[in-house]
Amino acid sequence: MKKYTDEFKLECVELITIQGYPVRQAAEAMEVGYSTLQKWVRQYREEQVGITPKASAITNEQKRIQELEKQVKQLESDNNLLKKASAFFAIEMNKGGKSR
Repeated sequence: MKKYTDEFKLECVELITIQGYPVRQAAEAMEVGYSTLQKWVRQYREEQVGITPKASAITNEQKRIQELEKQVKQLESDNNLLKKASAFFAIEMNKGGKSR
């Protein structure tokens, strides 16, 4: 399976959305499958109205949203770990205080 860069995908999509090329003509010119290009155009249009894709984003705004969502998940995970560690150490400190 061929791997395309996000920049290439955006260039292909802009041939259709900005320059007005028909999908089939753009697909042939860029040597991309017709259905693949249709999918990229659909995803691009969804991103333009704020729908974050499950796949790698095409637009810079949606790429940033995906990056921030990933950071939020990591921070939530770190926060949960810290809560568990705090609870553990609180229990250990209480054990130590009772044995004296």
